[in-house]
Amino acid sequence: MPLRTTLALMAAFALAAPTAGFADDDDAGFGAAGLLSGKNKEDLPPVILSAGEPISPTGPWTLKSGTYYEFEIQGDGSQELTLVGPEFFRAIWIDEIVVEGLEIRPLGLDSIEFDEAGEMEVGFVAIKPGRYYIKIPGTTGETQRLDITIE
Repeated sequence: MPLRTTLALMAAFALAAPTAGFADDDDAGFGAAGLLSGKNKEDLPPVILSAGEPISPTGPWTLKSGTYYEFEIQGDGSQELTLVGPEFFRAIWIDEIVVEGLEIRPLGLDSIEFDEAGEMEVGFVAIKPGRYYIKIPGTTGETQRLDITIE
């Protein structure tokens, strides 16, 4: 195919693309918001950061790639605690982290630390299938770790 024809086709697709996302929510597609629509969102149980307490009383998470999830991380201030999970954080796309009404949209994340009592909400899309975890570093107990599978 000649270069001019290829460029013309690419331009036509680019001009047509913006209107493709404006489907009515009643349609079979995701609607105007795509991956971030309410139909594609699930809430997960909170992660609890408290000295000597399990971080997830509900057990492991099984997530579906392409689904939008939200969960809260709650720190009670009983101890300065960090939550790490670099492999997990690289297997997801973080939409936003909300702390006291402030929305943060990071390009990536390695760990989260609570120096005092507080709460944050994390919204993300699961991307890369595999087995991951988030945990309190330096601990070896199973209750200080949350296993996560992305299917």
